Amino acid sequence: MSERTARRPLLLAVVALAASLLAIVLPAAASSAPPGCANRTNTTYQTLLQCVTVEGVRAHQAAFQEIANDNADPFYPGTRAAGTDGYQGSVDYVAGLLEDAGYDVTLDPFEFQFNFPALLHQLTPVNATYPTGSFTGSGTGDVTGAVIPVDINLTPPRANTSGCEATDFAGLDFSGPNNIALMQRGTCSFGIKALNAQTAGAEAVIIFNQGNDPTREALIVGTLLPDGAAVTIPVVGGSFANGVALAQPGSTARVRVLAPETRTDFNVIAELEGANDENVVMAGAHLDSVTEGPGINDNGSGSAALLETALMMARIEPENTLRFAWWGAEEEGLIGSEAYVADQVATGDIDDIALYLNYDMVGSPNYVFFVYDGDNSDNVGAPAGPPGSKEIEDVYEAYFTARGIPYKGTDFSGRSDYGPFIATGVDIPAGGLFTGAEGIKTAEEVGLWGGIAGAQYDPCYHIACDTFAGTGSGTGSTAPGRGLIALEVNSDLIAYAQLTFAFSTETVNGVPGKPVPGSGGFTP
Repeated sequence: MSERTARRPLLLAVVALAASLLAIVLPAAASSAPPGCANRTNTTYQTLLQCVTVEGVRAHQAAFQEIANDNADPFYPGTRAAGTDGYQGSVDYVAGLLEDAGYDVTLDPFEFQFNFPALLHQLTPVNATYPTGSFTGSGTGDVTGAVIPVDINLTPPRANTSGCEATDFAGLDFSGPNNIALMQRGTCSFGIKALNAQTAGAEAVIIFNQGNDPTREALIVGTLLPDGAAVTIPVVGGSFANGVALAQPGSTARVRVLAPETRTDFNVIAELEGANDENVVMAGAHLDSVTEGPGINDNGSGSAALLETALMMARIEPENTLRFAWWGAEEEGLIGSEAYVADQVATGDIDDIALYLNYDMVGSPNYVFFVYDGDNSDNVGAPAGPPGSKEIEDVYEAYFTARGIPYKGTDFSGRSDYGPFIATGVDIPAGGLFTGAEGIKTAEEVGLWGGIAGAQYDPCYHIACDTFAGTGSGTGSTAPGRGLIALEVNSDLIAYAQLTFAFSTETVNGVPGKPVPGSGGFTP
């Protein structure tokens, strides 16, 4: 990514902020706003930014963590993924606070395919659960039984034809119930291996990686198609090391692949009507996590910051109608936002949406300050956003510049919920903030923002350590609390942008508005 960066240093103010954030002790209550804020009409930048605090945002993140902890289930412990009780608890939490604040709240339903996790659990001679996944085209079933190695070769260079020929199964007893064929990657397709095992009488299949070079050591999960189109038994993958463990004499295991279910979940939509109800300022953040963890940065950070902003703006009388959204099943492919936009297009209501602001990961521990590049002025390959997107970008960049904080542009890559809004034929101007996911921080970026070069922006991206403690500890950074610096800065900027567009979108879509009350001479 090329740079279009405001290069003034972070200055002593950010250093002082880091020190103060280390001393935060969260109260038990969900709202940690300063006294009087919840009942104040925060119509000015000064009053709103005073009331939207990192303590308040972190209180919501703590609530999301508690929801994940309290709603563990046998399939997805400690998660807030769409389709789980943890997600439903998150919906109830967000919707309840917004209703209490006076918003018109709608639970917007959508259907999606809920996929259960595959399971590979060795029972004897060791007891261990291994990372796994089901192969594309796998059948379904839950099988516990003896593991029978099929012509595997654990001796370097580990060349094999495991399961590629019917003769590989000669002399192996698959006549009893619940036998599991253990096969090694190599020579023929996964589909041929699985189909031969099924024909021989196996009731489940494990295919582990070959182990002949470093690129073939890790977990392997592939497709059985087209050769294994007739496979009806469960087929899961394993790493080479796990295959070695499963190949021990007397090995027994459990293999489970369950059929997906069609489930209904909900986006949370909250609206505050303005003087102009045909010019809607919309902002959103996805509320769901991945299945592997509670998702307190991805995307508890955006969800919490947007929630605190909405709560602190509940008493204003905006010129434009404000609509906040917490999306479901983003991690399954933007399903909630796609369904919402499709419905808005079908009813013709999409024309009322003046702009869309997206907040997906705004407190990454090894952070950068990214702004979505509305006009593709960074020239890194992705198309520009719809007309008006540059003017949204300008609002964020002016704020960063005024505070002396470096920033960089980032592409509309289609990876988050702005995607349906900027799609051709919808063409809603969009913008937003992003502090980084699995991308790797460069030495140049460390010079701008600190942190660790060569490490992910979010070291816990899409894994179990994306927790309340992990987002506050500075995991993967040079100092504790670094992610809270990003969360503090971006929470203020989210509130600043929302109040700006609450009173006027004229620069974006030409609809006249009014100045933010008391904004004359205001400097962020």
